[in-house]
Amino acid sequence: MDTLRWNNDEGIVELIDQTRLPLEVSYIKCTSYVEIANAIKDMQVRGAPAIGVAAAFGMVLAAKELKERNTSDVYASIKAAKEVLAQTRPTAVNLFWALSRMDRKLEEVKEKDDNTIYMTLLAEANAIMVEDLEMNKKMGQYALELIPDKARILTHCNAGGLATAGYGTALGVIRAAYEAGKGIQVWVDETRPLLQGARLTAWELAADGIPATLICDNMAGYLMQKGLVDLVVVGADRIAANGDVANKIGTYSVAVLAKEHKVPFYVAAPTSTIDLEIATGADIPIEERPGNEIRFVFGQQIAPKDIPVFNPSFDVTPNHLVSAIITDQGLFTKCYKESLRRQFGGILK
Repeated sequence: MDTLRWNNDEGIVELIDQTRLPLEVSYIKCTSYVEIANAIKDMQVRGAPAIGVAAAFGMVLAAKELKERNTSDVYASIKAAKEVLAQTRPTAVNLFWALSRMDRKLEEVKEKDDNTIYMTLLAEANAIMVEDLEMNKKMGQYALELIPDKARILTHCNAGGLATAGYGTALGVIRAAYEAGKGIQVWVDETRPLLQGARLTAWELAADGIPATLICDNMAGYLMQKGLVDLVVVGADRIAANGDVANKIGTYSVAVLAKEHKVPFYVAAPTSTIDLEIATGADIPIEERPGNEIRFVFGQQIAPKDIPVFNPSFDVTPNHLVSAIITDQGLFTKCYKESLRRQFGGILK
């Protein structure tokens, strides 16, 4: 099932509405960059790589709309659309990586006719989507050496096909291990407050027939204490130059528990998630989301309506808690500051 796709016949973007899963599988049709921006803000599309791909197609829709309206200054208007898309979510660096790629293509053709601009941006957005899928599959293959047979794997949040252009980062690692016949079992954290583990990861694993068991977030330590977890693998929304990792809130707690119980803690992320411009995790902007995401579940109030809420969407796991970073360029297990810059410095310029 496609997380998102370009409908060439209609010239629109179709996104699976992740806020309705797992109760309903439906697609929303986005005809403008504003609709893409709203879908990102409202988490109808979510997951760092998927956000990046969606934003790239948002710029395509901006070019299409302006071309059809015969706007006098298409270049300036597309740049303005890019800024709207960039304001949607601050933590996932894949968003800015994808927009920067689109911006570079726009600069190359800014003197061309409207249709050339549109077709150039469409080709680049499609390339970003294809490359994301390829990166995910490479990560899965690199990670096979880290996954023992019959491993019991804990994962947090959703870093699967729904969070990417397909296959997944952390779930890509899990999928690759399952496809390799390793006989794995998966523990799925529910991942409050929006239950991406319970609603999305459990749904993906069940659809693929991968053995999985759902647990509450606060059960992870108990499982490790009982020796029921062999490794943890999670995704990431941004990795700083020193290897500090921003991911869904609760990831840091899992990493601390893993360290205490001597359980390997792995992070799977594509090139687009690595931000060499951010020195450490302390510099990563952390998005705070609306309080009603905690006061309500599926529209049902579960807390006093006036109770103050603190709702950071992400936390930062320090590099010393990370056993390895799994990327499409290989595995990194130590000296992250030097190894990441050596491998990605030229790629991410």
